[in-house]
Amino acid sequence: MRTITLVTQKGGVGKTTIGASLAVTASEAGEHVVALDLDPQGSLAAWGDTRTADAPAVDKLGPDRLGDLPAILAALKAQGFTLAILDTAGVSSTGGNLAMQAADLALVPARPSRLDLQATMPTIETLMRLGMRERFAFVLNQCPAGRSTRATEAANGLGIFGVLAEPALTQRADHQDAIAAGQGVTEFAPEGKAADEIRALWAWADRKMKGSKA
Repeated sequence: MRTITLVTQKGGVGKTTIGASLAVTASEAGEHVVALDLDPQGSLAAWGDTRTADAPAVDKLGPDRLGDLPAILAALKAQGFTLAILDTAGVSSTGGNLAMQAADLALVPARPSRLDLQATMPTIETLMRLGMRERFAFVLNQCPAGRSTRATEAANGLGIFGVLAEPALTQRADHQDAIAAGQGVTEFAPEGKAADEIRALWAWADRKMKGSKA
């Protein structure tokens, strides 16, 4: 079983939205997916509660269970799951560190603003300390539509510190509307540009994880 962890020590950058839609997209691509909410706010679990589709499976791990994360992931693998997506809290925590260490790929969302780029630094430092240099990538999220100097500068800035996932995700209403409807964006608007971007991001992450094991 492979594991993707959404992590950054800053709230409001779109971890849950990206994680939910990636879980749906990977399920549609044939993966047996479980999405685990490690954030006390419980946004991903709340999204899962509103769903009617069977896949992906969604569950919440409370603070008292985070120390058991390696054993929980091993049990899920034994149950036949092929992909786990972990949504972490926007603060530094032991649970977040365990989730990063468990990841085949840690995705670090950031919006194209100076404050957001600066806010990634503690996460980068933690990833480096945990030996994750080859197993993390930034996701530039909520970018303005069309050509944007700000997005280009942000991409260049993040590229200095590590790999930048492709593509950057544009700020589109479909993302928020899908979450509100208990869906992934590929379910909510399958022919839309937001859906195309999420499918491309999943394809990139899939290749990245396969390449790291080659």
